Amino acid sequence: MTTSPAGLTIDDRQTPAVLRVDAVHDPVAWVSQHRAALHEAVDTYRAVLVRGLGLREARTAGAVHQQLATTLMTEREAFATRWTYEPGVYSSSKWPPNQPMCMHHELSYALEFPSRMQFACLSAPASGGATAVADAARVLAELPADLVNRFERDGWLLTRSYNDEIGIGWAEAFGTSDRAEVEAYCARNEISAVWTADGGLRTGQRRPAVVADPRTGERLWFNQIAFLNEWTMAPEVREYLTDVYGRDGLPFNTSFGDGAEITEDIVQVINKTYDALTHVQPWQDGDLLLLDNLRMAHSRLPYEGAREVIVAMADEMRRPG
Repeated sequence: MTTSPAGLTIDDRQTPAVLRVDAVHDPVAWVSQHRAALHEAVDTYRAVLVRGLGLREARTAGAVHQQLATTLMTEREAFATRWTYEPGVYSSSKWPPNQPMCMHHELSYALEFPSRMQFACLSAPASGGATAVADAARVLAELPADLVNRFERDGWLLTRSYNDEIGIGWAEAFGTSDRAEVEAYCARNEISAVWTADGGLRTGQRRPAVVADPRTGERLWFNQIAFLNEWTMAPEVREYLTDVYGRDGLPFNTSFGDGAEITEDIVQVINKTYDALTHVQPWQDGDLLLLDNLRMAHSRLPYEGAREVIVAMADEMRRPG
């Protein structure tokens, strides 16, 4: 147990570190009062679960997110549908409840991404559904050195195929139905873009797999190589999509930066490394989870029952070298 200068007691024996509060009648006012201490806690522990705030309504959760952030990001390049509660405040990604959402760093394929992720659980599911975390520095240290060296040399390539039949459409992903605006966005963000004859869009973007924490210089495994790879899909989903659309038509896929295939065994190594380093705190109604998005990967476990988690992407930062 540790006590912050603001008098908050944090259980740092757990990951995420747990900060328990009692008798909070106004969560927005409490967060406003303790904003600096909460930021300090995230800087220190990278993942902090605030338990006892009693967040029950989307409006209150949105106000808490606004209080905590300097700015909230408008999501671009989404890979799954979200509902928008208010500008910069979203539902969690609409992903099949019976399928895990594997470890990733939010928007790690974009040039600009949130430095922090903020999650408010209004309603915890009957079982499962936790937002689990894994430390990016430890993941990097545990991956095979030869694999890390190759990714450091070549980076990784994300390819996406947008159409009106599968996945998210390009207008929803880019927040506009104007092709010229999409092309301009892609040009600014180092994304290749090709329109297809059926009105769809295919894109490609090469990104580094390892980055340095700008505060500490520590090297971090920061990407979505495994999560957005075809071999992480449920086998029946992958087989169906490949049969119907071909590998080039999958809604998303990843390869080495030089275009070489990332094989199933490589994806398994990455996901098993994440699994070995995963920490889970089951959601409780009213919880607030704050993450350093650069340092902490997160996932979502399969679940049963209703689950409502309100998400904000806070304080945009530019990709470090």
